[in-house]
Amino acid sequence: MAEFFHMGGYAFYVWMSFGISALVLLVNFLQPLLKHRQALREAEDYYSEV
Repeated sequence: MAEFFHMGGYAFYVWMSFGISALVLLVNFLQPLLKHRQALREAEDYYSEV
Protein backbone atom coordinates (compact mmCIF):
# COMPACT_ATOMS: atom_id res chain seq x y z
CA MET A 1 0.00 0.00 0.00
CA ALA A 2 2.86 2.37 0.79
CA GLU A 3 4.26 1.82 -2.70
CA PHE A 4 0.94 2.90 -4.19
CA PHE A 5 1.10 6.20 -2.30
CA HIS A 6 4.79 6.60 -3.11
CA MET A 7 4.01 6.21 -6.85
CA GLY A 8 7.44 4.90 -7.74
CA GLY A 9 9.18 8.10 -6.64
CA TYR A 10 6.77 10.43 -8.46
CA ALA A 11 4.30 10.86 -5.60
CA PHE A 12 4.80 14.61 -5.29
CA TYR A 13 3.97 15.23 -8.94
CA VAL A 14 1.12 12.74 -9.08
CA TRP A 15 -0.62 13.92 -5.90
CA MET A 16 0.01 17.56 -6.75
CA SER A 17 -1.63 16.96 -10.14
CA PHE A 18 -4.63 15.35 -8.48
CA GLY A 19 -4.89 18.22 -6.02
CA ILE A 20 -4.65 20.94 -8.65
CA SER A 21 -7.18 19.13 -10.85
CA ALA A 22 -9.62 18.86 -7.96
CA LEU A 23 -9.15 22.54 -7.16
CA VAL A 24 -9.79 23.55 -10.79
CA LEU A 25 -12.94 21.42 -10.92
CA LEU A 26 -14.17 22.96 -7.69
CA VAL A 27 -13.56 26.50 -8.97
CA ASN A 28 -15.27 25.65 -12.27
CA PHE A 29 -18.29 24.46 -10.30
CA LEU A 30 -18.50 27.27 -7.74
CA GLN A 31 -17.65 30.33 -9.82
CA PRO A 32 -20.69 30.23 -12.15
CA LEU A 33 -22.93 29.41 -9.20
CA LEU A 34 -21.73 32.46 -7.29
CA LYS A 35 -21.90 34.70 -10.37
CA HIS A 36 -25.49 33.56 -11.00
CA ARG A 37 -26.51 34.39 -7.43
CA GLN A 38 -24.84 37.79 -7.72
CA ALA A 39 -26.66 38.50 -10.99
CA LEU A 40 -29.98 37.55 -9.42
CA ARG A 41 -29.33 39.89 -6.49
CA GLU A 42 -28.38 42.73 -8.83
CA ALA A 43 -31.49 42.16 -10.95
CA GLU A 44 -33.67 42.11 -7.86
CA ASP A 45 -32.12 45.37 -6.65
CA TYR A 46 -32.56 46.96 -10.07
CA TYR A 47 -36.22 46.01 -10.39
CA SER A 48 -37.04 46.98 -6.80
CA GLU A 49 -35.80 50.52 -7.54
CA VAL A 50 -37.91 50.93 -10.67
